[in-house]
Amino acid sequence: MFRFFPPLSAEEIELELHPASFWSADENLIVNCELCPNRCRIAANHRGRCKARINKDGRLFSLVYGNLSTIAVDPIEKKPVFHVLPGSFSLSVSAAGCVLSCRYCQNWQISQSTPEEVCNIQITPKQLVEKAIELDCKSISYTYNEPTVFYEFMYDTAVLAREKGLRNIMVSCGYINEKPLQKILEVIDVIKVDLKGFREEFYQNVTKGHLEPVKSTISTLAKAGKIMDIVCLIVPGLNDDENVCNEMFKWLFETAGPDISLFLSRFHPTYQIRNISPTPVSVLEKLRKLALNAGINYVYPGNIPGHEAENTYCPQCGQLLIQRFGYQVRENRLKDGRCFKCNKEIRGIWI
Repeated sequence: MFRFFPPLSAEEIELELHPASFWSADENLIVNCELCPNRCRIAANHRGRCKARINKDGRLFSLVYGNLSTIAVDPIEKKPVFHVLPGSFSLSVSAAGCVLSCRYCQNWQISQSTPEEVCNIQITPKQLVEKAIELDCKSISYTYNEPTVFYEFMYDTAVLAREKGLRNIMVSCGYINEKPLQKILEVIDVIKVDLKGFREEFYQNVTKGHLEPVKSTISTLAKAGKIMDIVCLIVPGLNDDENVCNEMFKWLFETAGPDISLFLSRFHPTYQIRNISPTPVSVLEKLRKLALNAGINYVYPGNIPGHEAENTYCPQCGQLLIQRFGYQVRENRLKDGRCFKCNKEIRGIWI
């Protein structure tokens, strides 16, 4: 299937382009992008679905290498990542574009825009790493939009960040092909994956994507032994069916084991879905119990600051280990990554 977006103007074609990874050439100057499951076939001087990659004269280039839409300092808990360096700050970066088209995207102003439509910040990987160190950030998060679209910049930055002792966090929808995923895992410490629902119809109708590639990503991460956070935004009437959610929880337990962090997040009306009320807290509490019963040790409600379940408890003895309020860590009682009372190891990166 061809992905035809409006051709670039002469001025746009003169933008600084960076060679893209994961593509192959075809006849008539057509290129096949092999980065994500959309597998766009892109004609000359046109872009793929993500709007961030262009075919110029039969070669694929990135329009967003070092061309960022956002650089911000966030608590790492905002990603959300709860089991990596709690209470630390993460330098968070994004560009324009996305591989999906979620109808409830909270960052649609950048994810559904072209690089020319956002306020761009020009920066090199080296400069970004230096900025993270200067701001006393312990990690760099590739976030806000889907970082797969600025894959080359993310990879180069992550290599340098690791050399300087910084952690790398990929906040992703999980819509990425196996080969690029395996490569980025060499330099990424933790991946937060949005598992948006557990039915193909939901993915097609709400994200314009497919479920199986995301499940494949989660399986790959589990086999690689990566620390993984899973987020499911619970939207009333769309993906909150208890039987379907229970099926999802059991699949996550069987595929990724008990020690993932699972966030069941509260929906708020936004972008193209404004006629649905916020998720009742009682629904999230009921689903959390189902997830715990399925064997997942760490299940957190999202977007409910102050809820007692956003704390981390020892799954063995029940002791309160990390107390939170929203993005703030109020107390960390872990001792060398273990429960201070029963000595159970709590999976994560703690120093």
